[in-house]
Amino acid sequence: MSWVEIGSEAELRELLGEVMPRVAGKERPRLHERDRQWLAASPFCLIATSDAEGNCDVSPKGDPAGFTHVIDDTTIAVPDRPGNRRADGFRNVLANPRVGLLYLIPGRNETLRINGRARLLRDAPFFDEMVVKGHRPRLALVVEIDQIFYHCAKAFMRSSLWRPDRWGPDPLPSHAVLVKEVQRVEESVEDLERYYGESYARRLYG
Repeated sequence: MSWVEIGSEAELRELLGEVMPRVAGKERPRLHERDRQWLAASPFCLIATSDAEGNCDVSPKGDPAGFTHVIDDTTIAVPDRPGNRRADGFRNVLANPRVGLLYLIPGRNETLRINGRARLLRDAPFFDEMVVKGHRPRLALVVEIDQIFYHCAKAFMRSSLWRPDRWGPDPLPSHAVLVKEVQRVEESVEDLERYYGESYARRLYG
């Protein structure tokens, strides 16, 4: 069977049907009190960015629940923590401020989606409120909200993401083995296992 590509929004709508009015109207431009409660309970989000040419990146961010700082009803800030220093998403923001964020709460099948415009701050008074284990962030991603809404649960339900009884045995070797097999690294697997071992957790914030 040959590939049949969709080439227009009209063709897409013919295939999928029209969006339900309740869904079409769920976008909001500012935080509701329930959104603030969701952010206070969320320990994890995904941040999507793209550069000036449209090349995309998605970066995970995680910290104790409530790590996202609410500045006001239309502005939030996400602290940066020590990582691999590639800064793919941050470099994208410097070229194209449009971002999309997806906030998760473990065990909840719904997600909170935020789309907006971002900028990078290297310091601000609210950085003092984002200290974790004595470590103050070196920079923060500040997002001015354009759209916010809750996304339905179907993807999480289909994937059984939060159901341990549906988790199979790990199909892949350790991360150290993966790194050795797919990257050009000089370290041995044993060296990598030590690097990604207990000391790795101790380096989360410094």
